[in-house]
Amino acid sequence: MYFVGVDIGGTGVQAGVVNELGEILFRKECITNVDSGFECVMDDINNLVRELLKENNLNIEDIKSIGFGVPSFINKKGLVTCVNLGWYEVNFMEALEKRFPEVKVYAENDATVAAVGEAKFGSMKDKDTAIMYTLGTGVGGGIVINGKAFTGAHGMGSEIGHTIIGENYFNCNCGNNGCLESFCSATAIIKYAQKLIEEGRKSIILDMAHGDIEKVNAKMVFDAFRENDEVALETINRFKSYLSKAMAGMINTLDPDVISIGGGVSRASDIILDGIEGLIREQILYQKEEFANIVCATLGADAGIIGAAFLN
Repeated sequence: MYFVGVDIGGTGVQAGVVNELGEILFRKECITNVDSGFECVMDDINNLVRELLKENNLNIEDIKSIGFGVPSFINKKGLVTCVNLGWYEVNFMEALEKRFPEVKVYAENDATVAAVGEAKFGSMKDKDTAIMYTLGTGVGGGIVINGKAFTGAHGMGSEIGHTIIGENYFNCNCGNNGCLESFCSATAIIKYAQKLIEEGRKSIILDMAHGDIEKVNAKMVFDAFRENDEVALETINRFKSYLSKAMAGMINTLDPDVISIGGGVSRASDIILDGIEGLIREQILYQKEEFANIVCATLGADAGIIGAAFLN
């Protein structure tokens, strides 16, 4: 028996046939034609999945379930609002069931889906309580308890990127001030480094950007950190301070077995993990006790497909 996982993004949709060991056997992708509207995108996804099966001599009857990761919150009525896709309270689950009547379909937020993948076959495998932070342009995350995604009573849970952890000098994209996303995303790293440079601080980061402050990216800041650049040191140490604060709060609340870090920012795992446990220990309640292992995600971009395939 096989599973299908579908990872829906703002620019592309990736689908994969996954076996019971979590191995992606076959994969196919298509463009997310946002301008064509919700129904057309759903038709494209339907065609994508069915072509993937046909090309690999599989029938829909060979598939136990199809799971979908979507960059949005899905409420208990199956409605989705996703500004990046131009979807406003579209009935996502109804659309899936209409197009795939032969098989069970499931869907969750894409960061939650990635956490399921890591919990099933990656960095959080075989752990009863597992937390994943996806650090990219924004901050997403997922909570997996006893192998199942936790999203709360109304489907709004696991939005850990929007935990309020302090006051910031700019608001989060969600409109609130102090969200973890506004401290620990790639965007936040870039903004803070730019702020220091604009205040007159000297930095090799600007040289890396060929003098154009608008071209600064997070990788440059991490590279400059390795060169002991003062702006980079302050920026990344600030980032780690707030990340450890968020993790400490999660440990005090859920006492997870493991916390995994994924997303593009996690490519600098040597810097992020260095000393992070010490920072967390300073802020947790029971400072002398063992607490969650802090690790980096291992499935990379495949976590979305694999996690979606094993939703239930």
